[in-house]
Amino acid sequence: MVKFIVLWNTPEDPVAFERHYRDVHIPLVKQMPGLRRYTIGRVTTLGGGEPYYLIAELEWDSMDALQKARQSPQGQATSQDAANLARSTGTGLRTIAYEVEEV
Repeated sequence: MVKFIVLWNTPEDPVAFERHYRDVHIPLVKQMPGLRRYTIGRVTTLGGGEPYYLIAELEWDSMDALQKARQSPQGQATSQDAANLARSTGTGLRTIAYEVEEV
């Protein structure tokens, strides 16, 4: 399994971010081919401070499946929307992809 993590910084306009994320971005992401699971969560740190506003965790069967999904028309639309959302609400984001290894 492969996980793709999106770490969203705190937006300058949280209301606009939330509205767009729920009404536009989530439906786009859910159309990506091969997506197995999609969860989001609010960040709470135990050591104080909140470095990220929202974390999205997406799962595919393999790195190849993730790459195909990102290159698909749905993946391209999702990536473009993420960039637009970040720009329009004054936030930034980081992404991380990794293969899961059970230990």
